[in-house]
Amino acid sequence: MQGVLPPVSTGVAFLARPGRPAVVAATLTELTGPTRGLVELPVRLMWSTERTFDLGDPDDLLWMYENVLRETTRAADLRELVNGHLLRQVWCLLNLPRGVRDAWEHHHGALRTESASSATRRVDAALRPA
Repeated sequence: MQGVLPPVSTGVAFLARPGRPAVVAATLTELTGPTRGLVELPVRLMWSTERTFDLGDPDDLLWMYENVLRETTRAADLRELVNGHLLRQVWCLLNLPRGVRDAWEHHHGALRTESASSATRRVDAALRPA
């Protein structure tokens, strides 16, 4: 699959859940998803009837990213729904399965360096109306 990194050659499998490998974008710059407005996730990513997220609400943004990163099986979902700049800002605030977090941090080491307090300040500033 184009845009998805191959399994790690060390033999370590990063799983989103048992039997499902975590999907990781090859680069953070290819993640050009929206940064504002309402986003409705497809049923394959969010099984609830409440699938619409307001990206101006920090809690909605985190909840949407957690669902997309955990549930996706396609790199196209990542490119369409996740924004690389916002992902870097909120990374340490996301509640993700260990396999998903490890996969992303293994391939994108810069994600490991964020602290929760600085991320919260940047997210609040980024989402503040201009």
